[in-house]
Amino acid sequence: MQFETWKCKVAAVAADCLVLGAYQDGTLTPHGASVDTASDGRIARLIKRGDFNCKLAMTFMVPELDGVKAPRVLLVGLGPRADFSRKAWRKATAAALLHAGRTQAKSVALALPRPSVRELDDQLFGRVIAELAGAALYKINDLKSAKKPKPPQLDTILIEAGKASTTKKVRQGFDEGVALAAGATAMRNLANLAGNVCTPSYVAKQATAIGAQYKSVTTKVLGLEEIKREKMGCFLAVTQGSDEPPRFIVLEHKHPRAKKAPIVLVGKGITFDTGGISLKDPGAMDEMKYDMSGAAAVIGAFTTIAALNLPLNVVGLIPTCENMPSGRAIKPGDIVTSASGQTVEILNTDAEGRLILCDALHYARRFEPEAVIDLATLTGAIVIALGSHHTGVFANDDTLAQDLVKSGVRADDRAWHMPLTEEYGEQLTSNFADFDNIAGRDGGSITAAAFLGKFTKGMKWAHMDIAGTAYTGGTNKGSTGRPIALLTDFLVRRAAR
Repeated sequence: MQFETWKCKVAAVAADCLVLGAYQDGTLTPHGASVDTASDGRIARLIKRGDFNCKLAMTFMVPELDGVKAPRVLLVGLGPRADFSRKAWRKATAAALLHAGRTQAKSVALALPRPSVRELDDQLFGRVIAELAGAALYKINDLKSAKKPKPPQLDTILIEAGKASTTKKVRQGFDEGVALAAGATAMRNLANLAGNVCTPSYVAKQATAIGAQYKSVTTKVLGLEEIKREKMGCFLAVTQGSDEPPRFIVLEHKHPRAKKAPIVLVGKGITFDTGGISLKDPGAMDEMKYDMSGAAAVIGAFTTIAALNLPLNVVGLIPTCENMPSGRAIKPGDIVTSASGQTVEILNTDAEGRLILCDALHYARRFEPEAVIDLATLTGAIVIALGSHHTGVFANDDTLAQDLVKSGVRADDRAWHMPLTEEYGEQLTSNFADFDNIAGRDGGSITAAAFLGKFTKGMKWAHMDIAGTAYTGGTNKGSTGRPIALLTDFLVRRAAR
């Protein structure tokens, strides 16, 4: 995706598609009014007779408009003028890019009003445009036998030129957005694959491919015997019921200018979750292929990090396996020993994500990290608490949690800081081991985080429960690419410190 600017009158912009906005009362923006004048009032007449209602994110294509150089003029509704804000701008821009991407237009000029700099600074403005373009052009990697439609041709976005300093910031942000979109695409492509395709070995191959593509990234993959040598008893307990061999993946991005200890990203990689012996209900079990969305997010984040060559040291840890019922599978009541030496009584085999993550969190200690962030579709309880709008953030360090929440606000990829006090950890008390892997229904997402917290003492750590935000279910089933935007903002701001 390329970024260009224009300085001429808007009617003379050389682009395959020109995007103009109109408010819900039919009022055109200044650029829209200018083009309307050049076309002898044709746009105003279309609106007046009701061909286009101007509601937020509604679109209407006008081909070959007299007096306009662009062969296509795309009208997009901005909603009520009084309500026009960053959120409305984002919806309108996304709708326009989605519509333009369905045509054969190779270039789109965005002539929409933008929110105030307080709402959307120049760098973030450029980043969001590229991010939205990437999302609009994304095509799900389906395995349908029908002939594939032509891929979108859109590869250039134009905006009106401003001051040189402004344009520089917008361009910088646009480059970040291109890398962000590549990371979100990598995450979505991996998460959307069927469980019989996206196995632990396949995830490892995708991680290895990043190392082959980018010089800053190295990849190491541990197999079953190496995992045993690391004494990852909790991870091994989950995988023992499956015929698919597990993998433990270590990604490292190193930059010569990075002076601080690394940030470690840990991603839950259950490529299919049946629940094990504590078998899930059949309804929507197919969506459990998305239980490796944390792993996909780490691979997506590394795609973005490497593409930008961020001046940071970052480590990615991915424990990946299946959770299957079989004669070898763990049973409720079994006790296993984690890599940290702590023992766990497994009361529910469907609380498996925390078991593979706890050994990965202990492994993170060897990097003496500045911060550790794990990402996991960990609990249905977080969906009950926050729905699909916010990712749940739990942390043993309030500053780290607040940084993640702030990045979520900036990136329109919101997160909510959840409580994590000692009372929740006390609910995990076991009669037979150091603690249980579940603590009942009450506060389920918090007690899951409290379990992980038992393996992070002495480290700055945050847990992001993305069960409600990483994918959508039902007829619109698919990965959302979240929280790549949040992580990108967090890491870009860390690199700038």
